[in-house]
Amino acid sequence: MKYEAVKNYYNGEFFKSSSDESLDVISPIDGNLLSKVPMSTTDELNKAVESAKNAFPKWSQTPIKERVQVFFRYRSLLEKNLDELTKLVSEENGKTYDEAKAEVEKSIELTEFACSMPQLVSGEILEVSKGVECRTEHFPLGVVASIVPFNFPLMVPNWTMPNALVLGNTMIMKPSELVPLSCLRMAELLKEAGLPDGVFNIINGGKEIVEGLCSHQDIEAVSFVGSTKVAKLVYQQSTHNLKRCVALGGAKNHLFVLPDANRTMTATNVTASMSGCAGQRCMAASAMIAVGDVNAIIDQICEESRKIVVGKNLGAVISKASKERIENYITEAESQGAKILVDGRNAVVEGKENGTYVGATVIDFVTPEMSVAREEIFGPVISIMRTETLDEALKIENANPYGNAASVFTQSGGAARYVMEHASAGMIGVNIGVPVPREPFSFGGWNDSRFGANDITGKSSIEFWTKLKKTTTKWNAEAGVNWMS
Repeated sequence: MKYEAVKNYYNGEFFKSSSDESLDVISPIDGNLLSKVPMSTTDELNKAVESAKNAFPKWSQTPIKERVQVFFRYRSLLEKNLDELTKLVSEENGKTYDEAKAEVEKSIELTEFACSMPQLVSGEILEVSKGVECRTEHFPLGVVASIVPFNFPLMVPNWTMPNALVLGNTMIMKPSELVPLSCLRMAELLKEAGLPDGVFNIINGGKEIVEGLCSHQDIEAVSFVGSTKVAKLVYQQSTHNLKRCVALGGAKNHLFVLPDANRTMTATNVTASMSGCAGQRCMAASAMIAVGDVNAIIDQICEESRKIVVGKNLGAVISKASKERIENYITEAESQGAKILVDGRNAVVEGKENGTYVGATVIDFVTPEMSVAREEIFGPVISIMRTETLDEALKIENANPYGNAASVFTQSGGAARYVMEHASAGMIGVNIGVPVPREPFSFGGWNDSRFGANDITGKSSIEFWTKLKKTTTKWNAEAGVNWMS
């Protein structure tokens, strides 16, 4: 075992779990054992919440200009430790070095945005009647929880943690049991940056801990990123217990490729979107709809896909179970009449035979009722469906229950605008394979890709992580009395 057993973190210290139950943390790159993660107890969750609860009064009363200084230092530490963090993300998640580095760099950008919060939450004041003023102020909620997924071990935690903490909350974070190491390193860097003890806490575990976070009486809000199935349950349980909740689920992102699309730009973007992070991201291209004759573009997508080599510019998928599930999707599509143009099954990296790899896969002549067309595969696989018109293509996209992202590849402004207006997705791209908004714009889809109001990232996250107080004042008696006062 390369690293010591994972511990929980609260009151500014790491504590070994009392639980006898643990899971192995396996590197997808080579199958080696990295660590063991505990399935923590409810008592340990209560200790973490108590830590956050005790830290809240002092932290929330600290002026935001002072709170944000911790995150200026934290940002510098992310930059200083970029190579170490990159290697850790790659090791526990399976990403390539470059992909993991991009994740750390995105974490730096997210922290930079959090450092701008003092300029964004200054409130408003207006004289609404003679001698009468109204003002608004944002106040922190209290103890909040963040449940994060395996596919971005560092970036998604930094979606929530910097904003929530700068705004005066204290936090309990539950990492994915598959990739708990990056979160622990994040806690160490926050402490080094001067974050007071108890403001940020980590509790490891599985279903019992998730349910405990959703029902704990001292937690005011819950954010979740993961599968749609679990997102629904987290949202239902959290709101049933009268908490705020935003739960981001899965996706089935459609790319509309029109005959006038730039061939090279489209092929490279589609391939990168499909294969980046081994397809394990909710913004990955998963379904392509070829509108009319785009055979030349499909040929180049296949050519670009063959340049994607496992172990070099394509990382591993998270586990053996994931590899098996992805390959079963491909096999099922083939048995149903789809044509495998590029086959990524049975991929092996020499010297890393125990790694879990799936090669880039292109499947053509997929029909909308096939599983590969309807369900989230979460692997480097793209399914191509064919239509004669854009309206037919949009009908397919609109019928899918997810609604994270959609992109259109065209040189026609009219066609692009038509997709922008009619695609049922919260994030739209034009000639962009991964239309992820960047700060200050927030991340979030529609339909079964998202449950709850507001956002957990970007400027609009302020509304989720704070509550608004409105104050009306009058000091001058000579202003008289009217219906306002």
